[in-house]
Amino acid sequence: MKRIVFGIVAVACSLIGLVAQGGPDPTCKMCPATYISTDEIQAYVKKAMAERLTDQQVRDVEIGKSHIGIGVVHRGKLASAAPDSVAEHDLVSEVYHVIEGSATLVTGPDLIGKKRRPADLETVRLFNGPGNNSASIRDGVAHELKVGDVIVIPAGTGHWFTKIDDHITYLMVRIDPDKVTPVKDEAASKAYLAKPARQ
Repeated sequence: MKRIVFGIVAVACSLIGLVAQGGPDPTCKMCPATYISTDEIQAYVKKAMAERLTDQQVRDVEIGKSHIGIGVVHRGKLASAAPDSVAEHDLVSEVYHVIEGSATLVTGPDLIGKKRRPADLETVRLFNGPGNNSASIRDGVAHELKVGDVIVIPAGTGHWFTKIDDHITYLMVRIDPDKVTPVKDEAASKAYLAKPARQ
């Protein structure tokens, strides 16, 4: 009986010690929150449509052990998949939240005809890091995306739009634990939006 009592007392003392220490420290000490208004998101959509841009990075935020990127993507009508348009990112995972439109997105890890993406490509340098393109995905899973839907695409998983009904616009959250992409703050975002349209 004494052993049980001593065991309980030891566990209680350990728990009191942990509580007194205050628990683990935050992974991002004194980090500010990042706010992005709907007006800014819509400015990116407008720029995408005016300049025929697909992918744009709104922010890339330091959150301690990782970077989080926020992108806005707008894609026009697509009757069939473009050649070698499967994308895969080695280190960056992505989450899509559909704002407008609908499309068929095929996902899967088994890429057919894999080709390394050039290191100097803007999206590789600034948005989603190194990875591959390919011609197709073996045993891919088709997802019929519509407004409000969310899809999580882990690093190493191929993703491929095979059909877009009229257009699709989605907010993208990029999770970058290796910090391969550079940070982008509100000032850099405003400077980007202020640039004249590409000719």
